[in-house]
This record gives sequence, structure tokens and C-alpha cells, in this order.
Amino acid sequence: MLTTNEQDTWINPRDPARAVGPDGRPARSRRAPYYADVPDEQWDSWKWQLSNRVNDLETFAQILELTDSEREGLGAPDKFRVDITPYFISLIDAADPNDPIRRQVIPLGEEQEAFTAMMDDSLREDQHSPVPGLVHRYPDRVLMLVTTQCAVYCRYCTRSRIVGDATQNFNSRDFEAQLDYLRRTPQVRDVLLSGGDPLTMAPKLLERVLRGLREIEHIEIIRMGTRVPVFMPQRIDDDLCEMLERYHPMWVNLHFNHPNEITPEVSRAVDRLSRTGVPIGNQSVLLAGVNDCVHIQRDLVHKLVENRIRPYYLYQCDLVAGAGHFRTPVGKGLEIIEGLRGHTSGYAVPTYVVDAPGGGGKIPVMPNYLISYSDHKVVLRNYEGYITTYEEPVDYVPHDRRACAYCRNQRSEPGQSGVHGLLQGDAMWIEPAGHAEIHARGNTEAHRLQSPEKWVPYGVGPLEGQVAPAQAKLGSGDERPEYGPGEEPRPREGEPTGSAHGELL
Repeated sequence: MLTTNEQDTWINPRDPARAVGPDGRPARSRRAPYYADVPDEQWDSWKWQLSNRVNDLETFAQILELTDSEREGLGAPDKFRVDITPYFISLIDAADPNDPIRRQVIPLGEEQEAFTAMMDDSLREDQHSPVPGLVHRYPDRVLMLVTTQCAVYCRYCTRSRIVGDATQNFNSRDFEAQLDYLRRTPQVRDVLLSGGDPLTMAPKLLERVLRGLREIEHIEIIRMGTRVPVFMPQRIDDDLCEMLERYHPMWVNLHFNHPNEITPEVSRAVDRLSRTGVPIGNQSVLLAGVNDCVHIQRDLVHKLVENRIRPYYLYQCDLVAGAGHFRTPVGKGLEIIEGLRGHTSGYAVPTYVVDAPGGGGKIPVMPNYLISYSDHKVVLRNYEGYITTYEEPVDYVPHDRRACAYCRNQRSEPGQSGVHGLLQGDAMWIEPAGHAEIHARGNTEAHRLQSPEKWVPYGVGPLEGQVAPAQAKLGSGDERPEYGPGEEPRPREGEPTGSAHGELL
């Protein structure tokens, strides 16, 4: 047992936030020779870092040994915005053109090359936006874009259509419209702040947004997606932490792609943030030439959990302009998950997802561990190829939704029960848009054999055991009143929340 004096002086050698350098002071990452004369007081100021970002070819050439492709990318007249903090550019090996940090933030000539399926808005965020800057894709949560500005601009940015463009930034009227929509939409319980990067906002403006959200009673969770602690850990100061602490429950997701991004400064910033009670996760993007290696990914997730950061998502690269040279096959992501699951702790394994082109949201993808199944047995395999069976119970009593208070009182958005709704008996099928019209073969009037009542399944749908009213026209869908955004009525008590037969989900 340590004495009182030993407890005061002992340093945990495994705590990355307490790492010290050869001089006995808190450890520091390397600083590019170009910044050798910058005083520590300036270097440690996030405002100085933000004000002194590198964005011109001449300065880049003084810091890095630029390749021809980099010179071409930096010189392109219509390139996506370039800005890099002095701290982050200092982490780059000036002589290594394949440095993983370098590849993420220095444009190449390849950015200008189009590729099959490339889109400006591959996730259709703007289509799923009831008001500017608010994306409502999932039933109970929204993405709230609060700025178009970042500390550094990632070359694979999924929102490069607006990010970095000051003319596209959001203002007080946009924030009020976003908040008004949320006030009118009680099914929303979770709001994710993103952009751009919320931590580049003026502190008072950010707090105004947070306060506005906390004044809405049905908003339970506020999340923030930010890469500022990676690009500029100096931003995580006491003032920011004290402000965030006032708006709990708060969650923060960071964005590390490579172990080289986790420096002593980052470890201290993350430690400070976590001590405010903020749970911290990480989202990575699978990038060719950066982290498309199971050993890099394993080292990354180990460093993350060592810093008390939970690996959350590993994203397949989106189909956005400028990102073609970063894309990998989906099979590479599956290979990486095979090399993580079972080879490291379960909490260190992120969920590998494809954010569906066209706006389908995040689709998890994983190796097939389920080999086969019957009515009484499931056949499974583990990461080693070990094959086993799980015997299914023969006396399982199904959950009674009618007797369950949680089922009766669920708060979901009508029409978005999806595949889970099929399993719950809310509907019997999901029809693609235009399916009924196509199969009507041009017939617009129901003939004597075509009563829609024939195709309403008994006991499935919002009104148990009742037949829905017949439709006058084929393929016309439900004749329901039109509601404005966020004005859809909540289901009555005891009434399932799924769609009726024939509704397009």
C-alpha cells in the first residue's frame, strides 16, 4: 500500500493523460521547424491555432516536401477548402508523401477526378431536411447542422457541398426554425450537433443553441460530433468543459482515423472532457492508404480505449466528390472486423457501417457468424472458425405487446416502424414507391373483382381485427389528412404505431 506521500507523487505509467517528457514536464508532440520560434503561450492558445491555419501553397512548401500531385491539388482553382492548424500539420512527416495524416488533409490532383456513382449529396441529407440545417431521417433523432466551418477540412468530407463555404453558414433565423421544428415534433428525443464542427462556433453562440435545446422538454439527449480535439486539442479548456457540463446529459463523438493522431495533447484534452461527465465515442472512416490495415485499426482502437474513448462506428467512405482515391471495397472493412472481433475486447470493436447512398441511413455490415438455423437450433461460428450450435427453447412464451406498458406508450414516428414493424405485426409487407401503380397496368378504376378489402390482413395493422375502409381508386394509398412537418399526430393509447396495409414506408 502506498503511503500518503507516495500517493501524492506517484504517476500511473499507463495513464496517457499523465505522460511526461524527458524534462519531467507534460509530454508534447513534435512541432514543425517552421514554428520553432512561436512562444508556448501562443502555441497553446486555440484562438492562435485557428487564426494561423495554413492554406496557401507557399507556406505549405516551406513546411512540407510537396509532391507534384499535392502541388496540383493545392493549385486547383475549384478545390475543396484547405485549412490546417499549425499543431496538426506539425504531426506530418514532412518527407513522407504517404504519411497517414498528410493524406487526410493535403489535397491531391486525384481529387478532381470523377468516379462512378459520385454525388454532391450522396446521403440525400438535404432531401430529408424539413428546415435548413436539420436532417430528420430516423424516427426519434435528428441531425442539427449548426455551422459550415471546421478547424481543418478533411479531403473526404461527406458535406463538402456546403462545408467550408462561409456563404452557406447558418444564422439565428435558421437556428430558430430548427428549434421550432423540434418543439413541434415530440417524437424526437435525441439531437446530434454537427456541421462543420460545433466547437469552431463562438462559445456564446454554441451555448445559445444548447440552451435552446434544453428548453424543449422532450429532448432527452444532446450529442456533439466534433474533430476539433483531434485538430486543435487546445480548444478543450476549462471554460468549455464548464459550459458543456451545464447541459447534461451530453455525449461527444470524436473522429480519429489513425493512431498517429492520438498525441499527449489529445490525451490530456480527452481526459479533461471526460472528467466533466461526458461519455466519449469515436467514429472512423475507412480510407485507402490511411487505415485500410487490420493492424493499424487494432492499434487505433487500443489507443482509443486506453484514453477511455469507445470505438463507435467504422464508416465505409461515402460517394462524394473528391473522395474517389480514398475508397476501399466493402470486403476490406469486413476483413478488418474479422481481425478485430475475438482478437481484442468486444468494447474495442466498432460497428462497421455503410451510410446508404440515396438516404437509407447507416446499415451495419459484419462477417456472417450465423451459418444456419432450424425451428429448434442455431448453427454459429466464432472468429477462429469454431462451429457450435445453440439449442432454441421449446417453451418460450412470446412477449405480450398488449399487456406491456412500454409497448403501449412508445414514442415513435408514424410510418417509420420499418422491418421491425413487420416483426411486430404492425404491417405485413413494405411496398416500394409506385408499386401499386405499376401493377395496376394503367387501370385507374377498380372493377368488380378489385375490392381493396380483400388484401387487408386480419389482425395486422393499427386497428386490430378491423378491416380498413375500401379505396375508391387503385394505388391511391391511405386517404389521410395532410400534416405539416412535425405535426403528425401521436398514436392513441394502446394503438400500435405501425402503418396500415398499403402505406409506403
